[in-house]
Amino acid sequence: MKDKLLHTPEGVRDIYNTECAIKLLLQKNLHQVLKLYGFRDIQTPSFEFFDIFNQERGTVASKDMYKLFDKEGNTMVLRPDITPSIARCVAKYYKDLDLPIRLCYVGNTYINSTTYQGKLKEVTQLGAELVNDDSVDADAEMLAITIECLLKAGLKEFQLELGNADFLKSLINDAGFEDEEDIAKLKDLIENKNMFGMEEIIMNKNMTKELEEMFLKLPELFGTLEILEYAKGVTKNPRAIRAISRLEKLYDIMTEYGFEKYISFDLGMLSKYDYYTGIIFRAYTYKTGEAIVTGGRYDNLVGQFGKDCPAIGLAIVIDNLMLALSRQKLLPVIESSDTLIIYTHKYRKVAIGLASYFRKEGNNVILQLAKDNKSIEDYQSYLKSMNIGGLLYIDSNKDIILIDADNGKRQIVSIDEIIQGEI
Repeated sequence: MKDKLLHTPEGVRDIYNTECAIKLLLQKNLHQVLKLYGFRDIQTPSFEFFDIFNQERGTVASKDMYKLFDKEGNTMVLRPDITPSIARCVAKYYKDLDLPIRLCYVGNTYINSTTYQGKLKEVTQLGAELVNDDSVDADAEMLAITIECLLKAGLKEFQLELGNADFLKSLINDAGFEDEEDIAKLKDLIENKNMFGMEEIIMNKNMTKELEEMFLKLPELFGTLEILEYAKGVTKNPRAIRAISRLEKLYDIMTEYGFEKYISFDLGMLSKYDYYTGIIFRAYTYKTGEAIVTGGRYDNLVGQFGKDCPAIGLAIVIDNLMLALSRQKLLPVIESSDTLIIYTHKYRKVAIGLASYFRKEGNNVILQLAKDNKSIEDYQSYLKSMNIGGLLYIDSNKDIILIDADNGKRQIVSIDEIIQGEI
């Protein structure tokens, strides 16, 4: 039983030591990018009323949520998605503000899905939401932030794929799809680029040859600007053409940022979130099949909470990003900055005084009473396992044994030499 308690449930894990330090450093660096763009922090609860995330909102399926109950019997859920929580906050705290609102956050989301075999059910997201701005410039700003963040993280090669949720919705309406099950099946076939399955479901619909061709081409409509030109030449749907034109304008602005080399298009792109109304995007990089960033425009979601306004957001999946950085050997290096002071009972006062001096100078110090059964060699091994930079061993009023963790070099120095900065 005790051994069982040492393990975490499936889909969650512990993050500790150097990995935890790297994760926090990464979050700090990415958060700084958001601050440079004028985004301000907001924190929402880890669990909220079920209705915040119900099916009408267009978030994850009810069966994939972790549910719990409060004392009054209300159904609560651990948040599977942070965007609806932000939308609720905007409607509550910024109801009368009609100028742009820039909010950012760091938080964990929880999805209880058996289809996520081998994937985490608790992940950390760092995200940004831009509300009250429906311009293509706002779309471009969010893409620019995404690219800046990935560059800041240390990635050298990645691609930002763009689609438009309105494009596919217009085709579905044109084709006369009304049954929710048929629409869900069609989307699944498109997402999996299942040409044969798509052909079967489309042949049962009465639609024009042009529309039929467009549907069957959807799994192939990814790549450069030529894809947009082709799609505009085939479709006659004004709504679909507007969606493509928006992507073209967006690309033009990205060239002004100088980020066009990171941009590609996927007109068959879908999202598991149905609240997206316009541009949707995902960022991918090498050695991981999962998106490291997702996002899109959701102009109707905030209105479900009482404030009609446009909005666009992005979410960086920190866990996926760290995995990609690790596999590409691009994780940031955590410098060994702490100093360990080991002292015997007799020289406690000296050790406390020296530690206080170092801390006032802004240095991290670990103060530890020596154990009778531990040698200096034991503490040297401890330095490496805990990523501690150096060791001061005090068993004298004047002289100290100083050990550098990197090279194991040992020397005897005086306390005065250390305080005077000669060491």
